[in-house]
Order: sequence, then structure tokens, then C-alpha cells
Amino acid sequence: MASLKSALALVTFAGTLTHGSAATTSDIGATTTPIKHVIVVIGENRSFDHLFATYRPPGGETIFNILSEGVVAEDGAPGPNFARAAQQRAQVAKHYDPAPKDKEPYSHLPPVLTGNAPERPSDTEGPPFVSIAAAAARDSGLLPADLPLLLKGETGLPRRAVDTRLPNVNRLPNGPYPLTPGIPYDAYTASPVHRFFQMWQQMDCHVRHARKDNPSGCLNDLFPWVEVSVGAGSNGKPRPASFNDSSTGEGSTSMGFYNMSRGDVPYLKELAAAYTLSDNFHQSVLGGTGANHIMLGTGDAIWYSVGGRPAKPPARQIENPDPQPGTNNYYRQDGYQGGSYVACASLREPGVAALRAYLASLPWKPNPNCEPGHYYLVNNYKPGYLGDGGVNRRDTFVVPPSRLRTIGDALLDKTIPFRYYGEGWNAYLENPKDGDAAYCDICNFLQYTSSIMTNAALRRAHIGDLDAFYRDVSDGTLPAVSFVKPSGLNDGHPATSRVDVFEAFARRLVDAVQAQPELWPGTVIFITFDEAGGYWDSGYVQPIDFFGDGPRVPLIAVSPYSKGGRVVHSYTDHVSILKFIERNWRLPPLTNRSRDNLPNPKADAGNPYVPANSPAIGDLTDMFEFPD
Repeated sequence: MASLKSALALVTFAGTLTHGSAATTSDIGATTTPIKHVIVVIGENRSFDHLFATYRPPGGETIFNILSEGVVAEDGAPGPNFARAAQQRAQVAKHYDPAPKDKEPYSHLPPVLTGNAPERPSDTEGPPFVSIAAAAARDSGLLPADLPLLLKGETGLPRRAVDTRLPNVNRLPNGPYPLTPGIPYDAYTASPVHRFFQMWQQMDCHVRHARKDNPSGCLNDLFPWVEVSVGAGSNGKPRPASFNDSSTGEGSTSMGFYNMSRGDVPYLKELAAAYTLSDNFHQSVLGGTGANHIMLGTGDAIWYSVGGRPAKPPARQIENPDPQPGTNNYYRQDGYQGGSYVACASLREPGVAALRAYLASLPWKPNPNCEPGHYYLVNNYKPGYLGDGGVNRRDTFVVPPSRLRTIGDALLDKTIPFRYYGEGWNAYLENPKDGDAAYCDICNFLQYTSSIMTNAALRRAHIGDLDAFYRDVSDGTLPAVSFVKPSGLNDGHPATSRVDVFEAFARRLVDAVQAQPELWPGTVIFITFDEAGGYWDSGYVQPIDFFGDGPRVPLIAVSPYSKGGRVVHSYTDHVSILKFIERNWRLPPLTNRSRDNLPNPKADAGNPYVPANSPAIGDLTDMFEFPD
């Protein structure tokens, strides 16, 4: 904790920012690179292969995707190595098993379902909305010319029904399939399951599967089976009667991909071809949005506490992934209104022993990073504070206020200006009980912790809406470090948003920054996603601790120092963004247990994707070419 004198200085410093004083070069602080501004833009729930499956980089650059590996052809059809991506169905009857032996390949994938994708336009439930006026009233992230994107994309089908937009939906080959042209690029789709124990199972990791090019032994071959056997969780309720492969509303949604070589994902392709792309950047936590945003801001997992001390949460909030009696893999307690905490230091807790045994079997013996008596959040619960700094007592499933140290605390210690810009923040402040609010409270890592949320001056200085970001860009007052989070309308999350909408959001932001001649020359915009969202990916996964890593997600570094369409292969995850910030401003790791303590990876001989010194994550500096 900072001393009282330091704390008062920080409040004074924050107040100067609140009143709009320019963030001068001296405010921003001395940097180890020419980068003076880091902007992190975080979309939602898309894996690397889901978006970049058929991307061909320019200039002879190499890439690892399912086109380069021959899994699919350029038109999206099965390629000569299609069998490498074959998916299996399994049997798990008694205890949670992250790598079941009892499995067999699908002959055809389960039919794709519509999930909760919108059936028709609506003003009350949109998107899509029925009018520009309705869209404009809810959205602030898109330019007026892009608002028509929010008026289309409905499925025209009932929710949780077979998605007959895909012409071969009932006889899908056993592997990844192109979503387009059957499901148009500008249409909504179902959202795959993306929860903690489910994602461990989907990856199917065991040392008996290990090979030289895949030492973690993760096969990534149980994605649809997990979708249809348990889906997004039980919330502690019994499995429904007449349960079948359609009951979860997903089917094999996880195996769909967009075909970039045929015109899908055009703006992200444009950025990748002009700047630098990573094809080995990973979600840091297996599971959902909340846990990954917390790790992005803290390099760590958050835990249940009372008065700042570790405590045991209510029983129904504790995960139990053991199958319900008489079911195949239908968890006893799991869900967003059910279990989301795990005491991973205890081998007696359901699901823990199997995962800990796997980690212990790996050659690099990763530290699970689980402290006794701590129940760690592995999925999505509301943060402990409301926007006005009050303790959140209106929701049942809440992470109590935490003292976990964030990158914000580290920047404050060195008086380096920063801000979290969450689209919809102002409306949320006015009415935090608004169930339709597009602001993502579980995404704001600052909102879980007391150091900033209990101080009104610090809240005003370091949390703002999207309009504040564009004002700071145009006024020349953008802080050194900015986190920008789109609303639920614009973040690209399947079922509630789309990738083309997120692209429009990102294009507006990039254009605005590049239009400022004093800002752009010293800026990097990292465009990434919080997690793969349950979509299948073919890349190598390095287990770092009990919580992850998980599948690859896209990361593009947009900067004058990252031009040329390069593709970098060094192993990184969300915490690598923290490592870049810390290296650039000479900051120490956040704590003695946070992941930013890990070394940079040393490439294995002949395989740049697998660190020879696991566990290791890079600091992203190889995405840039700085002058000597």
C-alpha cells in the first residue's frame, strides 16, 4: 500500500487530469521505446482460426492456421489434412475428467443450432433494431454511417432451433466448416459454451497425447461434445427431461469459421496485412469474459473474500463439474447463476485433482498458483463495486470488494496517466440497475478492486465513457495507457453482436488516432479479444497454471513501428500486454505471484510456437521494429 503522503499526491495528480489538463510528454514519463501511448481495444469471444482460418499474409510471411496446415482449402472445403481436426464424442459418468479415454469420432457433427441469436428486429430487445433512431438511442460507438449495421442480421429462425441457413447443417463433415455463404457474414449466430471446466475438457489435454510439437498433449478434439453434453452449465438444476444433442441450443457451433480468403473479416485482414499480427497469442484464463478481463488487468485470478480475507463462498457458488447421476457429463453445479468459484489448492474439491494431476505430469511442472483457503473466480460474476463506488449489494452473484493489485495501481505509483474507457459508462452511472445497459461491468478490472473505486477523484480521472476517449484524442489529452471496451452492441460477441460491427468500431477508433499528427507517431493500438468464446482453434496451448492458458485469439499491433504485414510466432497471452506496459515504463511486476513475473519465451529448436523454457510468455516487443 502507498503511504498516506503518496496517496494524497496521487489524488492531487488525478484531479489535474479530471479537469482536462493536457497529458504532456513529462506526464507520460520516460519510456524505453518510442511508444508514448498504448491503447488496448478488447473485442469479445472469437478464436484465431475462427477469424484467420484462411488468411495468407503478404511478403512470404509464414502463419499457422488451418489453411496453411491443409485442414481446409482456400474455398473453406475440407483439405488433405482435414482429419487432423476431427472431433470426438466421449463418456464421463462418475467424476469430472478433462481427458476421457472412452471416446469415438463423430461420423457427422451434431447439427448447428441458433442458440439465442435474434430471430427478428426489435426496439425492445435489439439488436437488430427496427430503426436508425432506435439504434442511435442505444449506441455511441459507431459512426452514423455505420448504424445501419445494427438494423440487420436476424436469423429468421426460432431460437435454439436447427440453423437451416447452413445448407448441409444435418450432414456436416467432422471438422471445421465455413459459416459463409450459408450464414451471411453480417448475420447473428449462436454463441458456443466458454466456461472454465468445459474449456479444459474441450482441449482434451493429457501427457499420453504429447508429441514433440505438442508437449502439452492438448488435442482440441472435444469441442462439440462438450457443447451438447453440458453447454453453458446447469446452475445446479437437474438435467432436463428428454435431454439430447439439441437441448443446450448450441450443437456444433464451436466449429464454424469465417473465410477471410473469400471476403470475410475484411478490416481485420486489412490491418493484419498492413501492420503486425500474432498467430500465437492466447486467452489467459480458460473460461469467460470476467476472469479474462481480471487477468488482463492484474496478471492474476481474483478470489472470494470477506473484509479482505479469504473466505468460503455460499455453497451454490462453488463449482462441481462431476456429472449428475445417470448423465453423461452434465455437471452438478455450474453456471452464471451457479458455481463459479474453485478452491484449487484442495485436491478434495470436485474437478481439482484431475487438473492438478495433469499439471504435475508436465515436464515443466507448472505452479498451479492456488493458495490454500482461497476460492478463485473462474467465470463471470458481477464486480464488487457499482460505478459510483458503492458496494454492489443489488446482485446475488458478486465478487466481494477485492484488494488485488491492478496495472492501474502500478501506473499510479509512478504518476503515469491511464484510463479505462467503457462504452456506456455514463448511462450505467445514471442507472446501474438497468438490465438493458450495454456497458460491460464485468469487463472493467478496476471495478473489482478498492484502491480506485473507493476514491471519487480517482474514479473520475481513470474511468470514462467512449465519448471521453474521442475527446481526449482530439484535445491532445490522451493518457499514456488506455483500455477501450466496446459496448455489448459493438464488441463482436456472438448472438448479441457481430464481427463486422466490431470492425466498424475498430475502424472508427484507428482512423481517429491516425488523424492526430502529434499522437499517431508514438502510439500503438493493440486490437485483440478477451477469449476464444468456445470456438475451436488448432494452435498449441501452453498450460501455465491451474487457470490457463487457453486457445489462441487474434492480436494486431497497429503502430508506425509495426508496419509491413509481419506475423510473429512467439508465445504470448493477455498478460503480455501488461509486460509490454511494464517494460516500456520500467515498472516491476504487479505482485510476487502475478504472471508478469514469467520469463520471455525461448523458441524450441525448429518450432517457434512452443517455448523451450515453459512456462513463459513474451512481452510483445518483437511485434515492433524500433530504430537503433
